[in-house]
Amino acid sequence: MKVTKVKLPLSDIKFHEIPVLGSFYTKREVDALISAAVAEARRIDEESMRKHNRDATIISMILGFTALALFVDGLLRLLGIIPPFAGIDIDILDKIVDKVESDLLPLVQKIPRI
Repeated sequence: MKVTKVKLPLSDIKFHEIPVLGSFYTKREVDALISAAVAEARRIDEESMRKHNRDATIISMILGFTALALFVDGLLRLLGIIPPFAGIDIDILDKIVDKVESDLLPLVQKIPRI
């Protein structure tokens, strides 16, 4: 039986040749090749998942900060602390004060004092 050494990309496993049967690997050698391929696939998968998680975290932080900034901007415009933008006035604080002064204050003043 003639044994030749074949340099595969990930192994130094010997390639066996039998004149009638041709070239083949033993079961042990095939198992070693498969386990090396599976280990490499797991390493690549873990590395890609680590990169994905890092990128997703950064994107989530940017989106969360943007949503929070827009919420605070809207809240401050609603309360009248920041002036209206593009002529759209959503200030409700002055409307609430006017409504309380015109509707509720006369009713409160009618209540007899003890």
